[in-house]
Amino acid sequence: MNSDKKITYISNWIKDYAISLPFNPPSLIIGVSGGIDSAVTSTLCAKTGLKTIAVSMPIKQNQSQHDLSLRHLKWLEDSFDNVEIMTIELDEVFKSFELTMTNFNNKLAFANSRSRLRMVTLYQIAQSNKGIVVGTGNKVEDFGVGFYTKYGDGGVDISPIADCTKTDVWNIGKSLGIMNEIIEAAPTDGLWDDSRNDESQLGLTYGQIEEAMNNSNSKYYDKYLKIREPNLHKMKPIPVCIIPKD
Repeated sequence: MNSDKKITYISNWIKDYAISLPFNPPSLIIGVSGGIDSAVTSTLCAKTGLKTIAVSMPIKQNQSQHDLSLRHLKWLEDSFDNVEIMTIELDEVFKSFELTMTNFNNKLAFANSRSRLRMVTLYQIAQSNKGIVVGTGNKVEDFGVGFYTKYGDGGVDISPIADCTKTDVWNIGKSLGIMNEIIEAAPTDGLWDDSRNDESQLGLTYGQIEEAMNNSNSKYYDKYLKIREPNLHKMKPIPVCIIPKD
């Protein structure tokens, strides 16, 4: 299926799911980071014609990333009548959380807490607007290497692009007319104060991971498994203790 057909299919899928819900008319709530995944997904939401609330939630954000998120929000607002945009500054909330949790000072945990704070914010907006939270994870992150925060950006109601590889997302972005600066930007999770990107954290490029996902003979396969295995708990259902019947 080419990119144009995927755009139509995914947008229709989002709309069909949303209007099947008991609360009508529904709204779609999505966080916008300045990256390609959220840019594509927010645009696909906007194309449904349903009320779409796109939210930038900076927390100690790299200025260039934040600028891209604001530019994309403005583009959405100018391009679609059904889009409402907002910026919610979470710096002070996060600083208060850091001070409260000084006895549990773990850098990775605090990085993931940024994502979880954004999730809480999106659900607050969603419940106030008869809305659902739309996820922005792609297939490589969600089902390949588990490169997301459990109950953070992984805490969503629907995942429209979770069957799209990163390459698919880039191609869809081009077809949607997403600004080149976003398409060409190094992918980043936006959880750190420095400028580290996804591929530097993973140790493989998205293209290499996609190759390994599709070919167990790939020279990147062993490294792919090494990244994937510690994150399998995110991708599997929560274990439930099943009590045997007498």
